[in-house]
Amino acid sequence: MKNTHKAIPLFENEDQEREFWSKNSPLDFMNTSSPEHGVFPNLKPTTKSISIRLPEYMIEQLKILAHKKDIPYQSLVKLYLGREILMERRAQEAP
Repeated sequence: MKNTHKAIPLFENEDQEREFWSKNSPLDFMNTSSPEHGVFPNLKPTTKSISIRLPEYMIEQLKILAHKKDIPYQSLVKLYLGREILMERRAQEAP
C-alpha cells in the first residue's frame, strides 16, 4: 500500500462534502505511516447479565407497562433501577 495521503479539502456545506465523498475513497486520505490510537469517550458501558428472581405478577406488570411504553420489559427494569439509584445517591449527598 502506498503511503501518500492527500489533504482533505475544506467544504462550504454538507452537500459539497457529500458530493466529494461519493467520488473519493477515505483510504486515499489516510496516513498509515503513523497510526494513532483512537479515543472513544462516548461508548456505552458494557453490560453484564445477572439473574434476579421476581414474583410472576411483578414480571407481568412490568411487561404490561413496557408494552404501553413500547420498549422491552428488561429495558424498563433498567430504567426503573437507574432512576431509583440516582434518587438514592442524591438523597445521600443532600445535606
